[in-house]
Amino acid sequence: MVNLVVWLTKSFDYRKTQHNFLRVFQMKKMDCQTRCSLAEVQGIPMPEFFVSYWERVEKFQAFKGDLLIATYPKSGTTWTQEIVDLILNQGDIKKCMRAPTDERMPFLEWTESDPTLSGITRLQKMDPPRVIKTHLPIQLVPHSFWKAGCKVIYMARNPKDTVVSYFHFDRMDLTQPEPGSWSEYLEKFMKGQLAWGSWYDHVKGYWRERENKAILYLFFEDMKEDPAREVRRIAEFLGQQLPESTISGIAQNTTFTAMRKNPMANYSSIPDTIFDRKVSDFMRKGEVGDWRNHFSPEQNAVFEDQYKKMMANVPIPFRFEI
Repeated sequence: MVNLVVWLTKSFDYRKTQHNFLRVFQMKKMDCQTRCSLAEVQGIPMPEFFVSYWERVEKFQAFKGDLLIATYPKSGTTWTQEIVDLILNQGDIKKCMRAPTDERMPFLEWTESDPTLSGITRLQKMDPPRVIKTHLPIQLVPHSFWKAGCKVIYMARNPKDTVVSYFHFDRMDLTQPEPGSWSEYLEKFMKGQLAWGSWYDHVKGYWRERENKAILYLFFEDMKEDPAREVRRIAEFLGQQLPESTISGIAQNTTFTAMRKNPMANYSSIPDTIFDRKVSDFMRKGEVGDWRNHFSPEQNAVFEDQYKKMMANVPIPFRFEI
């Protein structure tokens, strides 16, 4: 398999991709003079500019063969997308460099006043089968996905690392609501007041339906522990028979280091007026256990108490370190 970093160095036209990103993100609401607010869809807080056009999402037509990649925010979404794209392209890096992640695998609920910039518009221009990203809790996934029998890959991450990553993302992403202090943000997370709602409800919703629907439930920590094993599981779920050399190559080319250097996956072409990289990078650490650098002993004790109560009836095997 071609080494990703070497191939990028020789072949990547950065200026063309930067131009495309700048064009895509010239949005009326994205001047970042003010951060967005949240509104609700069926009791779930969402960015207000998504909610304004919710009917388009609700009525989205999925087709047989479409694949949905679902996650709570900051749980390994882009990582999963890139692995899936490489699997579907037999590990061919060049094919996966055809466009940025969000163009190859559009964000379902990303909706704007300019319809040409929405995920749905992009999806409607693509021939099935399509790979589609969402952060929607399972009850908000358009019914057409279930009616068509679409497969779903759900990536879950332990809540402590999730909230830490989400906090730094919201500090950096100037289109998101003002995060406030770490203590304030953690409190909002525990109350389910961040965009896309309660982490607890999100992970439990997909877990409960994993045997009733075609859902492959993955864990971020498992992927970090043994990438090749999890890549193999995904490939088998997708009906792809790949040689071990290809499996190994996909795992190698989707490490955190490789992804961070991949301009088609690292969102590096989003302008600094949207992503304040002086605050944080889009791909910051990608570690298991970074929560220890943020939670005070008191915060951890309170969080542990809530976690035990909220997860008592749903034994999802999350790990907080590996």
